[in-house]
Amino acid sequence: MYTCYLIMKKSLHPDNYRLMVFEDLNNGFRFLTRSTAQTEEKTKWEDGQEYPLVKVHITSASHPFFTGEERILDIEGRVDKFKARAAAGEASKKKRAAAAQKEAKRTAAKIEKAEAKAENIKAPGQ
Repeated sequence: MYTCYLIMKKSLHPDNYRLMVFEDLNNGFRFLTRSTAQTEEKTKWEDGQEYPLVKVHITSASHPFFTGEERILDIEGRVDKFKARAAAGEASKKKRAAAAQKEAKRTAAKIEKAEAKAENIKAPGQ
């Protein structure tokens, strides 16, 4: 006999389930189910009643695994944002390298000038 029901924790799962409408932002697919999700929006369902609305970016109606379509979903331009950040980082890296190189040249020129000045001072007084 299994006694796993005796060792399960009580009051572990929420008890505030209610009917809610979930809407797929990709294709407008909507479905009614029970959930504990928090939302301020409401919408009318096919039965004429008003239910809380949760907007989601992907559901089984738009996910390539369920639809069989091979496509890239980039709703918020994440790939473009990443590429822009990478390009900006590379440009910043090049700019810092150029500035460091310029500073190194300035330092070398100052040292060279100081050495030349020091030789001119030593030469007349020898």
